[in-house]
Amino acid sequence: MRTPIAWLNLTHEKTRLLVAIAGVAFAVILVFMNLGFLGSLAKTAAMVYGQIDADVFLISPQSLEISTTKPFPIERIYQAAGVSGVERAMPLYVGYLQWRNPETQLNRAIFVYGINPEDPVFIMPDLKNPENLAALRRPDTALIDRLSRPEFGPQTVGTTTEAERRKVTIGGQFLMGGGFASDGTLIMSDQNFRRYLDPFPLSLINLGLIKLKPGANAEQIAAELKQTLPPDVAVYTQEEIIARDRDYWISATSTGFIFSMGVAVSCVVGVVIVYQILYTDISDHMKQYATLKAMGYRSRFLFGVVLQEAIILAVLGYIPGFAVSLGLYELTVRATSGGLPMTMELGRAVFVLALTVMMCSLSALISVRRVISTDPAEVF
Repeated sequence: MRTPIAWLNLTHEKTRLLVAIAGVAFAVILVFMNLGFLGSLAKTAAMVYGQIDADVFLISPQSLEISTTKPFPIERIYQAAGVSGVERAMPLYVGYLQWRNPETQLNRAIFVYGINPEDPVFIMPDLKNPENLAALRRPDTALIDRLSRPEFGPQTVGTTTEAERRKVTIGGQFLMGGGFASDGTLIMSDQNFRRYLDPFPLSLINLGLIKLKPGANAEQIAAELKQTLPPDVAVYTQEEIIARDRDYWISATSTGFIFSMGVAVSCVVGVVIVYQILYTDISDHMKQYATLKAMGYRSRFLFGVVLQEAIILAVLGYIPGFAVSLGLYELTVRATSGGLPMTMELGRAVFVLALTVMMCSLSALISVRRVISTDPAEVF
């Protein structure tokens, strides 16, 4: 049997091995957390549009994403309704209100959707509840997302507080989640939206929602709408607008840049940690490596030994890093009251494992140069 030189080198100093495993695990955790937050950016973009019962969306070309939309004339959805294959066209109003916590009296920005209570804008079961529909029609009443942060205060049905210095009553609840765009979400009627965001006119809307007839082709109708409607609106299918928002959050915001940079920095940290461990190990066993070299073993063999050590460290460090990351994912979801969709995915787990092996292999490539370039005569 061949002597497991790589394993024996690593286990010769067990304390050093544990430190090395902890270092790799730390880098793995950093990568998993940054990728988790980066993935949440993409998921929150799809999460909102997935709750809207529409196939084609009209939006101002000046809008960046759904929480920063610019208004455009409501006549555009009336024009869109005349296109063959369109079943209905609905307006959607979005904005922010200053919500007062009834207990602490502190104000906090909360995201709000304004809809016509007669329009089936959302597919959420809570919005089909007769009690919630009745509450939407009442003045100075709103529905609140169950996933809104506790900082907004009591959120039970019947709670009365203020929004934009105007009395508001919680008439019901729904389940959506706001992601990175907001810590809390309201849904109210378009008439209430106009009152709270006065002087916002209902003749200007933030999103036009186009529901198509069964069997209609969304791409074809979207292409027709692009030719028909004036240039003050942009037309997207559901897949296109989700991709648009996702690209904005990941590529155009500091949030996406920070998490992307976090992944890169985590890899650098892992490379440095593993390099230091391997370099120290090589220094301690330089005489043994020199002996092997003097016996005729080629540089390829010596590189293979160091590479094996790196792969062993990668696997041993990945296992606890993966386990801890699972716990941190769950902790993050609970800390955000379930509003941040942060889940472990098989593709991500495999990617991070491959990245960890590559990271440690790079460290081996850097550190093994000393063995290859050393003359056995000089060592002895």
